[in-house]
This record gives sequence, C-alpha cells and structure tokens, in this order.
Amino acid sequence: MQGTWLIAKRDFRAYFTSPIAYFVYTVFLFLIGWMFFGLLSYFQQQMENFSAYSAGAKPNLAESVIRPLYGNMNVILLFIIPLVTMRLLAEERKEHTVELLFTAPIKPFSVIFGKFLSAFLLIAVMLTITLVYPLVLILAGNPDVGGIAGCYLGLLLVTATYVAVGLFWSATTENQIVAAFLTFGTLLFFWLINWAAHQVGSFWGDVLNYLSIIGHFTNFSQGVIDTSDVVYYLSFITIALFAAHTSYDSNSWSG
Repeated sequence: MQGTWLIAKRDFRAYFTSPIAYFVYTVFLFLIGWMFFGLLSYFQQQMENFSAYSAGAKPNLAESVIRPLYGNMNVILLFIIPLVTMRLLAEERKEHTVELLFTAPIKPFSVIFGKFLSAFLLIAVMLTITLVYPLVLILAGNPDVGGIAGCYLGLLLVTATYVAVGLFWSATTENQIVAAFLTFGTLLFFWLINWAAHQVGSFWGDVLNYLSIIGHFTNFSQGVIDTSDVVYYLSFITIALFAAHTSYDSNSWSG
C-alpha cells in the first residue's frame, strides 16, 4: 500500500503544479453553477405560477432541480474525465519515465491503483465543492436529503468507472489524444448501449439495459441503493483496472 500512496500523492500533486486541475475545476464548477441557478430560477417560477393559479401538480424540488442537476453532472464528467485520465500512463510512456516505474521496487498493481486513486481523488474533491448547492437547497427549503446522498454515491461510482476506463486506454498507448478519444468513445458506447434494447428480444434487451452505465444511476438519483447497481459499477471498475494492469504488466516485461 505504501507504493500505491506514493504514486497517488505524486500524481495528485502533479495535477496542481500544471494548469490541468485549475482548468477542469473552473470549467466544471462554472457549468454546474450556471445550471443550478438556472434550474432553481425555473423552479421558483413554477412555484409562483402554481401559487397564482393552483393549476396542475405542485412542482417537485427533486424532479425540477436535484435530478436534472446531477444528471447534467454525469454528462459533463463524460467529457472531462477522459481529459484527466489521458495522461496517467500515456505521458509516462511518451516521456520514457515509465521505465523508472518498471525498475522501481513497486508492484504493477500499486502503480495502476495509485494512478487510479490520483485521478479519482481529483474528481472527488471537485464533487465535494458542489456540496454548496444542496446546502443552499436545505437552507431555502426541504429537499429529499436521501435523494441527494444517493446522487453523490452514484456520482462517485460513476466517476470511478470513468477513471478506470480512462486508465485502461492510457495504459495502451503513448498518445494522450488517442487515449482521450478511446475513453470517450467507450464511455459513450456504454451510455447509449440500451438505445437498441427495444429492437431486440426481451432477454437481450435486459442485457443491454443492464450494461448501460447511466441506466444504473437512476436508482441512486431517487435515493434508492440497489445492490445490483453497486455490483455493476464495482464489476466494471474491477474489469477495467485488471485490463489496465495486464496492459501495463505486459509492457514492463516487453520493456
């Protein structure tokens, strides 16, 4: 574990000694802040119209603000995380510093898991900053705290999945741009995989729905923690990290 933490701390600090962390944080927080206040303003307008006319169903804070907000976070992370993970091992290979890792007394698993942790912690800290938005909702109203907690748990699992996939592709090439595009393409494929579910039989339709990354986030956004959803994300993460480990380990032997 000592080797893992050494790699994780080194890479995590490296994000903040370059423009990467500041760029990612600025873009993400600006977009989420803009969306939050837009959704909140629209919800307030709905409430005013309901109070004035009492027509239709009363606007729901969870449906109008919370779920759309955290759903949009997933979309933005889909674009941002490939840019974060593309350098994890691809840059090491391009700069030929990966040979130092090969010869260092650190197990390949420690290298892979350490790099995974560095990118995951970078995004986790960013998500922690967004806690100011549910705090505003709690101070101003009575939101579903369980739903908010479920959204954050789901976001952390989704983030870990995205990072693991990105690390795998970064381990297979020294070209960071290629790694970023392959990561984005893979994640987008598993986002859209259930679009064809209605065109196949019920069995394959269920399989495609189960493989959908974003499909498993729905229960979390409703405050429901389903074991099958947790198992799905943990399985996806494990497979991606195993593939990254295999790729890295094979390169160390060939090197």
